[in-house]
Amino acid sequence: MRVITLNVNGLRSAERKGLARWLARAEPWDIVCVQEIKCLPGDVPKSLAAPRGSHATFHPAERKGYAGVALYSKIAAPTRAGFGHVEFDAEGRYLQADFRDLSIVSLYLPSGSSGAHRQASKFRFLDAFLPHLSSLVQGGREVILCGDWNIAHQPIDLRNWRSNQKNSGFLPEERAWLSQVFDEIGLVDVFRRLDPRPDQYTWWSNRGQAWANNVGWRIDYQIATPGIAATARAASIYKNRRFSDHAPLVVDYDFELS
Repeated sequence: MRVITLNVNGLRSAERKGLARWLARAEPWDIVCVQEIKCLPGDVPKSLAAPRGSHATFHPAERKGYAGVALYSKIAAPTRAGFGHVEFDAEGRYLQADFRDLSIVSLYLPSGSSGAHRQASKFRFLDAFLPHLSSLVQGGREVILCGDWNIAHQPIDLRNWRSNQKNSGFLPEERAWLSQVFDEIGLVDVFRRLDPRPDQYTWWSNRGQAWANNVGWRIDYQIATPGIAATARAASIYKNRRFSDHAPLVVDYDFELS
């Protein structure tokens, strides 16, 4: 089973940059989770409405041109939009597909980088979402949460960690929250389990020469329950072409989707 996650920073923008062609030509995939679609289902480009004949579900934000998530799968599955929180469900941040033995989530955590009010919103999300993560794990199903978590966990996960310790995305409180996800709830950072190397990033600022110099952050994850995480066999960050300021994170699992 191949699972891809990508923050597209606008589905229509990503389509113009070749995302649909890449999805059509890439090695066969089973699941693609996308975040920050910034459009309503009726505005999705035709080529991204159901790439490779997939089953597509979109969960847009109520606010036009903002946030929103989507999920493509090779087989149909019941879906759940939102995790039961009025504020954040209205922003289109959570979409869950339930297959027979596995739930897959397309997830987009808030960013706090635009100001104190957005950081406060991000902290509210973290407080509300942690109990939901616990309930997912306790439900007995295997789960993969794919998406832009907007937190770099450790110094290895961003180039300039020393100068970013007071910036959103690498605040001590955010990192401690993510440590809870791993150490207390028991979920697994699948990419890091397979690839311990430094300089492996999924997002680069559009300012300066961040992309050219690989001055990035690893803020996009596939975070999974231990059972399905143990089946992961390969993980990669696709950087041959750019579809947004994020790069696709691709993980292959020794698991049959059904």
